[in-house]
Amino acid sequence: MPSISTLWLLAGLTLCLMELMIPTAFFELTMGISALLMAVISRVLPSLTAQVILWLLISGILTLLLRRILPRKRVPLTLDNQQAKTLTAISPGETGRVLYEGNSWQARCADEQLGIDPNQSVYVVGRQGTTLMVLPESLVHS
Repeated sequence: MPSISTLWLLAGLTLCLMELMIPTAFFELTMGISALLMAVISRVLPSLTAQVILWLLISGILTLLLRRILPRKRVPLTLDNQQAKTLTAISPGETGRVLYEGNSWQARCADEQLGIDPNQSVYVVGRQGTTLMVLPESLVHS
């Protein structure tokens, strides 16, 4: 029967290798690194319950630290071919719908004070999740 340290070591290596094969935004990697640390710590901490709790804590802390350190991917948006057309009115500070690249998208005016009427040409200037940020064509060409 392998020791608990050996099991932590195998779990850590497996999780780190899984990150290489199935990328999970470093989630498996942080869990794997935590398991490798637990392989060392388990020699002085005999309680399996305490080991699992500590492993979860270390994994969580490493995940939070890694997310703060790594830069977020930002897709640069240009105004080339970023034109859309409003399907519904977009009230100031509210969302509406636009037709963009042949699909209906939820959209919000990038200027929170402006409203946009239906069937107006707009330009996509950003994105927040699945909501497009748009500006009326008249503002962009002014």
